[in-house]
Amino acid sequence: MKSAPTLFLSCMLWFSSIYLDEGLRISQFPVSRTTNLRSISTKYASRAVTSRGISIDGSILQIFESSVAVHGVLATILSQIPRVPLTKAGLVHATILGTGLWTFLGPKGWLGGVIYFILGSLVTKVKMQEKERQGIAEKRGGKRGPENVWGSAAAAMVCAMMTYVTPEYSAALKVGYVAALSTKLSDTFASEIGKAYGKNTYLITTMKMVPRGTEGAISIEGTLAGVVGSIIMAAICFPLGLITSIKGFSACIFAAFIATTVESYIGAIFQDKYPWLTNELVNLINTVIGAAVAILIMLPQN
Repeated sequence: MKSAPTLFLSCMLWFSSIYLDEGLRISQFPVSRTTNLRSISTKYASRAVTSRGISIDGSILQIFESSVAVHGVLATILSQIPRVPLTKAGLVHATILGTGLWTFLGPKGWLGGVIYFILGSLVTKVKMQEKERQGIAEKRGGKRGPENVWGSAAAAMVCAMMTYVTPEYSAALKVGYVAALSTKLSDTFASEIGKAYGKNTYLITTMKMVPRGTEGAISIEGTLAGVVGSIIMAAICFPLGLITSIKGFSACIFAAFIATTVESYIGAIFQDKYPWLTNELVNLINTVIGAAVAILIMLPQN
């Protein structure tokens, strides 16, 4: 069993150390200092790993160091762009996430995650002003915070790490990774298009008409948009090599449909009853189901 979780933890420790020990902030991080990122990342990653007596092979550590360097530059650039759909804290956590995805899945796997984020952010802006007037728009004008980053992508990150931990199941886990992203993008497309264009919305448990934006509500427009969203995400990941067969492609779409349907039931039955069952937690459950269904489909049959 390889020590992927510890490697990723060292990534998070590195960012924490940058804040606490180096006295830096991402918004103040000079581009000229990115040349030192490799040596800084080595120092903190090695410290975190060595203190636990764990050995990590050199190749993955080199990829990790390169990933830290790339994301240091990206974080510096993005922190200067006012309209980035991330809060300051969200940017930090998205940088950690991106570092992990690049480390375990390489640039192509990372690109799949970036495209997912861009598409999700764009569809959130559809008829934003109208949704804000109705009180059904995403909070903070659609800007993602840490809770959104991990609620949406924690399952995908675990799948990415597990490709290193259990390489014999790498193909199935990559499909699980895509399925997690497809599930969340499907959910975002369904929710945002449904709120913007849904003519009639129905509570999934009773099929009675309810206002747009009601937890557990579905519409024809939103449901179709959700299916399209999962198809788009899976299709994008095909040329990236994350999916290599029609079976994997179909598994992602099927898993996304199952997971988003279950999520609607969770929203309709439980979310109003339990205050701790936040949208972010429901998103996490949603993506875990999507990833799990796809992985089970793709695992070798005995």
